[in-house]
Amino acid sequence: MTYSELDSLFHPRSIAVVGASPDPYNMSFMDVIVEHGFPGNVYPVNHRGGEVLGHKVYPSVKDIPGPVDYAFLQVPAKATIEVIRDCGVKGVKLAAFFTAGFGESEIKGGSELEQELLRVARQGGVRLLGPNCMGFYCPAAQLSFAYNLPQESGPVGALCQSGGHSGQLVRAGAQRGIRFSKVISYGNAADLNEAELLEYFTEDPETKIIIIYIEGVREGVRFFQALRTATRAKPVIVFKGGRQEAGVQAALSHTGSLAGSAEVWDSLLKQAGAIQAYTIDDCVDIALAFRFMNPPRSRRTAVIGGGGGATVQAADECSSAGLILPPLPNEIKDELKKFLPVAGNIFKNPVDMSGVHSFQTIAQSIKLVGDWSEVDLLITHIGVEIGPDAMMKRNLLEPIADVFIRATKEVGKPAALVAYAFYTAPACLGILKVQQMCCEAGLPFYPSIQRAASAIDKLIRYHHAR
Repeated sequence: MTYSELDSLFHPRSIAVVGASPDPYNMSFMDVIVEHGFPGNVYPVNHRGGEVLGHKVYPSVKDIPGPVDYAFLQVPAKATIEVIRDCGVKGVKLAAFFTAGFGESEIKGGSELEQELLRVARQGGVRLLGPNCMGFYCPAAQLSFAYNLPQESGPVGALCQSGGHSGQLVRAGAQRGIRFSKVISYGNAADLNEAELLEYFTEDPETKIIIIYIEGVREGVRFFQALRTATRAKPVIVFKGGRQEAGVQAALSHTGSLAGSAEVWDSLLKQAGAIQAYTIDDCVDIALAFRFMNPPRSRRTAVIGGGGGATVQAADECSSAGLILPPLPNEIKDELKKFLPVAGNIFKNPVDMSGVHSFQTIAQSIKLVGDWSEVDLLITHIGVEIGPDAMMKRNLLEPIADVFIRATKEVGKPAALVAYAFYTAPACLGILKVQQMCCEAGLPFYPSIQRAASAIDKLIRYHHAR
């Protein structure tokens, strides 16, 4: 299919939810579609008839009076063949299957049923997502596959073999300011697979960054050709599931995918120029750097924040990620000592400014260090539960975070803010607020120096390779 033909699949004007039921435990996808504000017609389908959420239920897809672009199936596997045959008669363009029990399962005849499903779909001109998937999330079409996902579109596109990871990715990204063009859950990939979807995202002008969660491939040669093409056009972040033997077996049971060895995948991803991630949080960390940071001109980094131990650890973690921490010159040290307590603080790089709660002093210190001509990157960090935890006791966290964010942004260099809390509920809730403040300011937020440094390293590596 051409790009425009594929793109039309993800902007339906009408939807049939097959298997919708008035039972509150079985109406979830119908409820999600309605609650998200889909503007087109929504038709519940169930042979028992009645109503679901105020919408008339039709006994079959063929009985729906108007045209149907997209069908979402949540019916038993054995019922899917008849439904897809009806979809073909009705002119449905795309059908997605929440239904499992096909090639991924140990159910006898599952693989044969999946092949028959594909044959009937092709005969009727219906494209398939899945089986065993969540469908897709497209904010521009006001269509979601889960509750409470953002209504706004953004420049990150994702294809996920796992339905659960699809929702987790959107939620994890949304918390930190990432918005998505589309997120496509494709499950067993009986028809639309990783290669065709990657080709689609490569051409999609709304997508500037691509994230892939993949367990195995249907068309290996085509996929890696598509991956090489995609990485020349935009950053592609790949999280490969099923890297170890136990994961390989789990992938086979999850989506029926042959996962392949970690060594082969590592080599192929490197050759293709993809950016490798190892968790959903890792995917978001990397995407955040690409979304909100210009590539630094060099790896020379200044780090400033509070906590002696945290400062030493920051030095180790930045160095481990390949960032360079040039020592501060004497003139900057002397200037810092005019307004920072000399006892108990570290005047090197990283800089420790523990025990300082003066907003003016914090801002002055960050700007002095960040403006230094010998660094091209700034990381600032706030440790909430350090020492007597005065920030929380005196309600200072948000005002201090605001000073950090403003001063970091005013430096005008690629920068990130790190804030961390580990043990108390008030501190952890406070960190969520800081995260939101960074999100609103367009400043990358990370919960640890290690995660910030790792993501920035991958940003620099990608641009250096180009």
